[in-house]
Amino acid sequence: MKYPLLAALLAFSVTLPVVADVLKIKKDAPKQYVVEKGDTLWDISGIYLDNPWRWPELWQINSHIADPHLIYPGDAISLSYDQNGQPRLVINKRYKKLSPTGRITPKGTQAVPTLPLELLRPYLTYEQAVNADDIASMPYVLGANVNTKMNTLGHVLYIKGDLNLHEAYGVYRQGKAYVDPNTNDVLANKAELVAIVRTFRAGDVKKGVPASVKIENVKQEIKPNDFLMPAMAGQTLPAYFTMKRPETPVSGTIIAAISELREFSTMEIVVLNLGSSQHIKAGHVLDVERQSPDVFDGSNGPRYKEDSNRLEKLVSATNELLGIEADKNSMLWHMPTEKVGELMVFKVYENVSYALIVKNQHPIRVGDNAVIH
Repeated sequence: MKYPLLAALLAFSVTLPVVADVLKIKKDAPKQYVVEKGDTLWDISGIYLDNPWRWPELWQINSHIADPHLIYPGDAISLSYDQNGQPRLVINKRYKKLSPTGRITPKGTQAVPTLPLELLRPYLTYEQAVNADDIASMPYVLGANVNTKMNTLGHVLYIKGDLNLHEAYGVYRQGKAYVDPNTNDVLANKAELVAIVRTFRAGDVKKGVPASVKIENVKQEIKPNDFLMPAMAGQTLPAYFTMKRPETPVSGTIIAAISELREFSTMEIVVLNLGSSQHIKAGHVLDVERQSPDVFDGSNGPRYKEDSNRLEKLVSATNELLGIEADKNSMLWHMPTEKVGELMVFKVYENVSYALIVKNQHPIRVGDNAVIH
């Protein structure tokens, strides 16, 4: 549960609407917890709640902790209940004074963040989702000052494009396409960072003069046609996330997993076929649902569709295509979808977005639905 804090962590602030139902506290939740270095508000809330993203309801319904972001390592937090039976977290007076300026217990100097951002950092730094049309218009690598496949620190690259003098750029390689499973449209392309370079000659495309850059950091072999973007493009998160459900129904699909594993779970990064075009925003929390398998109920009894024989499959497919009512003794049953987890969107492009799996009852898979009904 522990995650080391990075020096560059951003402070997250989360606001959620107050709900009328009483928060359910885990049966094994401790009555008291002492904050440790590396804890996040998400971690602490996960000790008490099955849905950690509802943590503001646990912290904000009392006046004893005016600002949860001022909770520090060394603080002792106790679980109590108000007159309405609502759970709340309070500072234990036996350990320290309530005022953040009057702390008497040695503790860390950095307030704990909401989420473990170091899990997200690699996907902010090393990967982008870029449209192929945009890639075609970007500056790209022509060659180098040495005829070698392994360009390294200090080598000079020549770029087709007009670059800003002394500016840092990321060199990216176009990767696999993110394809919508419903339309087969290419939504964006994966773009991996291969190097960081800095311009020392601006170049002039109209005059046939390439820009010149020096390699400052290299992750892998740089190749002709690798393209350049400003180093900070797509690297920043908003200072504040509002973690909430979308206000209107949403229906999308998990189309890729960064780990490229067949199944994955909490704190894994996935790609959705949802973006700003579908009014998706960073901080949106969506349910993950999976279609239950169809069952063919025939003369041999109920069997999953894939276990049915060819004739049964042909009959059921033909009846379904022609709209013919199935024989009550031979029928294909379409089962409902079931919730298997939750995810939070943290980075949004026009047609795709990156999301963090925050909860799962079963392993999550590519092809599972990301929805709000």
